[in-house]
Amino acid sequence: MLARAGWGSRRACEALIAAGRVTVDGRTARLGDRADPIRQRIEVDGIRVAPPPGAVVYLLNKPAGVVSTAADTHGRATVCDLVPAEPRVFPVGRLDLDTEGLLLLTNDGELAQLLTHPRHGLPKEYLAEVEGIPGPAALRRLREGVELEDGRTAPARVRLVQTAGGRAALAIELREGRKRQVRRMCAAVGHPVVRLVRTRIGPLTDPHLLPGAWRLLRPEEVRALEAAARDPGPARRRRARPSRPDPGGGAGTGR
Repeated sequence: MLARAGWGSRRACEALIAAGRVTVDGRTARLGDRADPIRQRIEVDGIRVAPPPGAVVYLLNKPAGVVSTAADTHGRATVCDLVPAEPRVFPVGRLDLDTEGLLLLTNDGELAQLLTHPRHGLPKEYLAEVEGIPGPAALRRLREGVELEDGRTAPARVRLVQTAGGRAALAIELREGRKRQVRRMCAAVGHPVVRLVRTRIGPLTDPHLLPGAWRLLRPEEVRALEAAARDPGPARRRRARPSRPDPGGGAGTGR
């Protein structure tokens, strides 16, 4: 079953089981165990071996002017209009009306919950074209956190990609998902956003996907997304790392 799902050769899958990395409904599996992939939850390192029957995950390159909802009371085009009507899917998170780029749509509610839960903080990267050329002080504020009306933003990865014609392009990676966050951060440091494109979701990117186009994710891509959502990230790993004993041999004090 594991080998058919793409987890490696039969010998490699036996090694996964022998190492205690495979569970069935939360119980550690043993070599020779049988399981039902439809009725039981099978995981390797906490990642599902297979999605529920009939589950699909689409990657869409959302154009500007399209609403990130399943339906719109004002009759505007929605992201669900751009993908097949069956099976019915819903967007995983949102992009603003005037924001472009990568968006996931699925009918797998458990996957959607995993990817959007604030506790997991799946990193997402945006390319922001801004007015003016941010200097070192503005870039440092974006990286270290900006005070907004709903509180200070978490540290972000920010790099200057290019400058031309009095404007700059910034690559900004966030693990938060506040409303219009990138636009508000850039405006707060004096460089309003002119155009915003999401270029990456966790490990997932596709520079060849044209605006308005979509494709099905491959099983290994879905597994990579799940693994990235479960990864606490370097900053949170550092915070969770146990304190080292002091040189005198006493116990360290946690922070």
